[in-house]
Amino acid sequence: MDPAKDAAPKGHTRTRSAVKATRPRASTKGPLDAVDVPLTSPLSAQPQQQQQALHHHHHPSPLPRSTTHSPAPPSHPRMIPAPLGPSRSPVPIFVPGPISPLPRSAPHSPAPPRRTLPARPKDFSYLLRPDVYHAVAADNVPAAFRVASAKQPAPDTPIAELLARGQFRAAAAAAAATLTTPGRIAPGDGEAIFGLLYTRLACLMLVDATAVAAQEVKALEDLNSVFYLDEVTGVHLVPWALRVLIVRLQAMGFGDPRRAVMGYYELAREARMRLAEAMASHDNSERELWKERLADLGVRVAGALVEMNDLTGAAQHLASLKEGRESGKLTMAKALLWLHLGDAEAARRVVKAGEMGEKAEKVVAALCDMADGEYGAALARWEELDEQSNDEMIGVNRAVCLLYVGKMQEGKTLLEGLVASSRASHTLLFNLTTMYELCTEKARDLKIKLSETVAAMDESPSGWEKSNADFKL
Repeated sequence: MDPAKDAAPKGHTRTRSAVKATRPRASTKGPLDAVDVPLTSPLSAQPQQQQQALHHHHHPSPLPRSTTHSPAPPSHPRMIPAPLGPSRSPVPIFVPGPISPLPRSAPHSPAPPRRTLPARPKDFSYLLRPDVYHAVAADNVPAAFRVASAKQPAPDTPIAELLARGQFRAAAAAAAATLTTPGRIAPGDGEAIFGLLYTRLACLMLVDATAVAAQEVKALEDLNSVFYLDEVTGVHLVPWALRVLIVRLQAMGFGDPRRAVMGYYELAREARMRLAEAMASHDNSERELWKERLADLGVRVAGALVEMNDLTGAAQHLASLKEGRESGKLTMAKALLWLHLGDAEAARRVVKAGEMGEKAEKVVAALCDMADGEYGAALARWEELDEQSNDEMIGVNRAVCLLYVGKMQEGKTLLEGLVASSRASHTLLFNLTTMYELCTEKARDLKIKLSETVAAMDESPSGWEKSNADFKL
């Protein structure tokens, strides 16, 4: 007899096929996979096929390995709560067991149950070190402000009050003192730390100490790191306004202007993602918020290109931005950028497409006339606007037009009247001191007298303390 022929029938194993045929079809998830079990549906409401899978399908048992015999499966399983983590809600699971009116403890398992651990608080102590913050020299402050001791605030003055008075240099110092005083701020209190840091950096920029802010912001390093993300929600821990401010300051601090463009594009990528989530959830308020932020980043990219002296690239980028019904602030920013690039027609086109009020449209129209050299037409527009509202910006531009049409003395008188009414913005003071230089050879004496007048003011929305650059000293 040939052995190969005898072995052939054995190769076609009918017994194995029979074993496969007698095994019921396995379900994709067993009854112990609580993640897919409905929270409120009892097992009796499941289809008969799923109940059979409960009795016959083999799944890893939660019982100890020493358990060799199990009782017959009951007709109705018992429901017990699953072990809960700190941030999870109770999820019932089903395990076989005899029917009993009293609950019993869950069987012990050799493996510990999974728990969702709470997110560990971040350690921001590196932002509380005194060596991070630099002293702001007062060398560029006019003498009239340094000797005005009665105007200097008390050391315990709240930061909010300092901001309301326009004392930005004192507010910046108070924010740094609060951050570096031991025990004042907990290292894990990110909300308080980043709030004070934003106040510090913004105030430094307002007092013409942007270079100092650019050095201090280096301590934050890469804001795109996962360290600044919440471990549970994935939300960025740094406020959006501070992140936008840091992009430009870090580009200045590291001496790489291209870094600002890349930083804005990183924020834009996140804004698009958040916008898509808001649209998917039909959250109109969030959708409008992220649309506004995305449009704002587009304008900031153009501004960064202008600072890089890439005017052609800035113009091309601005032209690529979608013109829609945006807020008046964004529309005005776009129009001013186009005027800075010398394209008055593009500025007029942006104004027509945006959502600006009648006053804002007239302002842009007057600025376009000035850009085209039509100072007489622009002066008529500014005078019409001045009759409607007493605005410092309107008065300053009106005075500039008076200068260019040969009425410099009237323009100087107009600007001095604005200062007498407690107006003291950088643009106003710079233009007035320029007229002093054009009118007389004793301009320095007039500038010093002007600084003393401004120092005697109680407060100013544009900031009480000024620098030498404001008076061209």
